[in-house]
Amino acid sequence: MKIITREVPPRAAWALEQAGVHPLLARLYAARGVLAKEELDNGLGKLLPPASMKNVNEAAKLLADAITAGRKLCIVADYDCDGATACVVGLRGLRLLGAQNVDYLVPDRVADGYGLTPVIAQRVKQRGADMLITVDNGIASLDGVAKARALGLDVLVTDHHLPGATLPEGGLIVNPNQPGCDFESKSIAGVGVMFYVLLATRAELRARGVFDEQNQPRLDTLLPLVALGTVADVVKLDGNNRRLVAQGLRRIRAGALPCGLAALFTAAGRKSQVATTFDFGFALGPRINAAGRLADMTIGIECLLTDDAGRADELARSLDAINRERREIEGDMREQAMEIVDALFEEGDEPPPAICVFDPDFHEGVVGIVASRIKDKLHRPTFVFAASQAPGKEHELKGSGRSIPGFHLRDALDLVAKRHPGVLLRFGGHAMAAGCTVAEEHFDVFEEALAQVAQEWLDKATLQRRLHTDGPLDPQYRRPDLVDTLHGEVWGQGFAPPVFSEEVEVLSQRLVGEKHLSLKLKHQGQPVDAMWFGHTDPLPAKVKMAFRLEADEWQGARRVRFLVEGVEL
Repeated sequence: MKIITREVPPRAAWALEQAGVHPLLARLYAARGVLAKEELDNGLGKLLPPASMKNVNEAAKLLADAITAGRKLCIVADYDCDGATACVVGLRGLRLLGAQNVDYLVPDRVADGYGLTPVIAQRVKQRGADMLITVDNGIASLDGVAKARALGLDVLVTDHHLPGATLPEGGLIVNPNQPGCDFESKSIAGVGVMFYVLLATRAELRARGVFDEQNQPRLDTLLPLVALGTVADVVKLDGNNRRLVAQGLRRIRAGALPCGLAALFTAAGRKSQVATTFDFGFALGPRINAAGRLADMTIGIECLLTDDAGRADELARSLDAINRERREIEGDMREQAMEIVDALFEEGDEPPPAICVFDPDFHEGVVGIVASRIKDKLHRPTFVFAASQAPGKEHELKGSGRSIPGFHLRDALDLVAKRHPGVLLRFGGHAMAAGCTVAEEHFDVFEEALAQVAQEWLDKATLQRRLHTDGPLDPQYRRPDLVDTLHGEVWGQGFAPPVFSEEVEVLSQRLVGEKHLSLKLKHQGQPVDAMWFGHTDPLPAKVKMAFRLEADEWQGARRVRFLVEGVEL
């Protein structure tokens, strides 16, 4: 591993400090590209205007007409946290705007697969819907949109995924990544797109005289859900996404959150009064996602949708139990997968440029998590496959991939598809995460083809794990109150949480629970405790260490300890 210290533009750091930003935060923000304090303004007025999103005004007119006419609307969701929160934001928001008859349908990961399929379109029609709205999917659903239109349904596609060469025809598309869209935040999550559609629809209804500025629905009540879906989907936290997340966190901390979200905080053992982006990414998001992986995402959607505190508590506890089961399955699969991976290369040799793993016993709901764990350990683009459990598709393998910086996963799949027509039955995704389906007989061809693309695109420098840090930590900032301040800020993908690095002395070390390394360090002449979770190899007496800060309580007193991210040996 190579530890790299981020550059801090001195003029930007100085300007932020002069504007009243804490010196440590000024340094951290400047290193992440913030040039002026105005960029840190998370007010709602600073959000990008909805009108810059292509087709959003047309979508607003379509929805306003449907609401006014009392037409039946049906939302087709996705089975991850972004899809679930987008669905709930759509349901709650449309009802706030006056929709009397709005329903939802979420595909089953195993039986239905991803997105709006012709079968799903048929199911929506059978429910008596007049209009079909997709959230967090649909941009690649050419056949599904065509079927829905043939059935006489109006179709509104709201999505954020990268489009293919051909767009669905006959439906209205709102997606900042479609050609010709000027919306600046290309990284907005699916839930964010739906929120923007609702903002535009409210403006349209206001223009029609249904509401006025003083008497209109409070769509900002949806921001806690927007924040959760945005962080859980690991989209880049650009300025606009950070504002959406900050606004959601502000409301959650003030107690203005749906009872299902409050119940999830309780089930996860977290406190909503001091909610952070870490809670979204590592506590609440995984519990919602677990429903889509192992059970039925309807449980997650209903938890966030209900206004009955008792029912919310019951559903949150169900999600917590499903997530515990998911962790057990994942642990077994990860061990099994690593055995397969270890057999791919000799000990001491470099791993292959890309990793593909399949076993008939793998659970398709957990392949993405296992791919992520392997990618983290070996620093290679990784796909993990499981046999499809869908009736009649037992010969198909469903794969989920995770990538490393410098290797655009969806583009790699696109190149594999062009070089080997017919091998990829379906594929889609983003730069860092993607999914695909292959016939089992073509698995070896896919494995070789992906390795070939990786060989061509990745050089030695890219294949070396690099950990970007914020350099040394001044001892004066090693205080619990400052740790609380840091944790209260909005960090995430593309706006990395603070990680410091410098040489430390290892005074003592011991294993805890046979899986973790407990350390006593000397940091700039002062003792400090540290933990390296999931690491068992002993460290030398002096080492360059990368670490995060945590404030924990010990014998009634709060203290700072280091959480080790890695070392450069």
